[in-house]
Amino acid sequence: MQGNMMLQPLLISNLIEHAARYHGDTAIISKNTDGTITTTDWTHVAENSKRFANALASLGTAHGDRIATIAWNNHRHLESWYAISGSGMICHTINPRLFPEQLVFIINDAQDKVVLFDKTFLPLISAVKAHTPTVEHFICLGAFDQDVATALPEVKFYDALIAENSAEFDWPNFDENTASSLCYTSGTTGNPKGALYSHRSTILHTYAICLPDSLNLSANHVMLPVVPMFHVNAWGTPYAAAMVGCTFVLPGPGLDGASLVQMIDQYKVNIALGVPTIWQGLLAAAKQLGSSLDSLNRNVVGGSACPPAMMKAFRDLYHCETIHAWGMTEMSPLGTSNQLKAKHQQLSSEEQLKIRLSQGRPPFGVDIRITDEENGTHEVARDGHTTGNLQVKGHWIIESYYRKSNSATTADGWFDTGDIASVNEDGYLLLSDRAKDLIKSGGEWISSVELENIAMSHPNIAMAAVIAATHPKWDERPIVIAIKQQGAEVTEEDVLNYYSDKIAKWQIPDKVIFVDAIPLTGTGKMLKKDLREQYGSVLLES
Repeated sequence: MQGNMMLQPLLISNLIEHAARYHGDTAIISKNTDGTITTTDWTHVAENSKRFANALASLGTAHGDRIATIAWNNHRHLESWYAISGSGMICHTINPRLFPEQLVFIINDAQDKVVLFDKTFLPLISAVKAHTPTVEHFICLGAFDQDVATALPEVKFYDALIAENSAEFDWPNFDENTASSLCYTSGTTGNPKGALYSHRSTILHTYAICLPDSLNLSANHVMLPVVPMFHVNAWGTPYAAAMVGCTFVLPGPGLDGASLVQMIDQYKVNIALGVPTIWQGLLAAAKQLGSSLDSLNRNVVGGSACPPAMMKAFRDLYHCETIHAWGMTEMSPLGTSNQLKAKHQQLSSEEQLKIRLSQGRPPFGVDIRITDEENGTHEVARDGHTTGNLQVKGHWIIESYYRKSNSATTADGWFDTGDIASVNEDGYLLLSDRAKDLIKSGGEWISSVELENIAMSHPNIAMAAVIAATHPKWDERPIVIAIKQQGAEVTEEDVLNYYSDKIAKWQIPDKVIFVDAIPLTGTGKMLKKDLREQYGSVLLES
């Protein structure tokens, strides 16, 4: 016997309709590529999404077509998202920081029919245009611009299309398992691979990230997603913002610390989300500008492990709670979020900090396990100490990659993340390292993440990466690649001595190399592959 409840498909168009109906006058604040600010609201975002849906239909697009976006976090990008997915097409966000060869591969692999872009990326579009035969239309996200029109004569302009089309549009009804959006992995090894999300998986993921034990979002929030919309859909925040109807502050291309401080202070942002490298810039700028970041009471850190020193700085200097989260492109991306349980409230702040440094617990909809071998099925103890291969399964986790016939999961249906981790009895996940970044010295494993956290807690170190260097006796030994704080005087000996009372002696790195910059991926993670290529033989040279 079945239940007697209404059955309505879970569709992304429902989110924008809800936001417009119940939070229509709530502000959407958007920084444009020229630095100007546009203030709109959910009513107008919904109207423009319908206008653009009509525009796309007039260009001959159809259900299931892939529509690419190469754009910053701004109101036009947001409107286009809802127009594309709401119409039954697939919103394909592209990371502009990838190499041109990777961009060409991604566009051709997706067989994109339309490409939307911000003027910032005109040189990129010009470079790849001749190599993307499936693309029929290029649309610049802005008003008419002579420079763009001269460089790309066939270009169309978003603002003109919006002005020409009606806001009357009936969102189509279709199966909730229909594909909604497409994100490619960063492709650090081999070609990028596509994760194709569905309307159902996206809506369930949106519910999950809004929960109190996840990101704890509501209509009371003024949210700033510093994480780009081209990085795993800005961690799902554009959908969550519509679901709860919060004020949404979109920073455009202004991701430097000073620009973020200005936006946080001016628009009273109380929750912001980004990767650790972003928050390092914010902390430095807040100190330099003398801002106390009064409104900011919560920041979410993901993408890579949050250094303890950073979490302490937000807590002690700015009274800001840091939420550690973890996920992957293949997971839409949320896997875990670190919120304390009731029994932890009686602990001291330092004891709570130790818990906060883990990646947290999975929400309902995700399950995690640690196995003793890659793609294995034997689960190790949940004791917070025993490490193994992290595997996941759930409602918004990949089963297979886009246009790949083989399954991406284990024989019993779990996705192996490539991370080494442990889980404690309360379900808190603690990542040790990426499997490929672990350092094996004399037969014993050393976590690069733990060594990086110690290095970055040194008051004179701004950023640090730890990699394995080939060693003639021990096979591999850790070395530190570090950037000094501006104006700081610190020596290799100072840094190595700093480790002496914090870890076992045999884990202390063999060498510290000071550099002016550490290469980053398009999503702000340290490119350890490049560092290994450059410095991996340094211990053999001495």
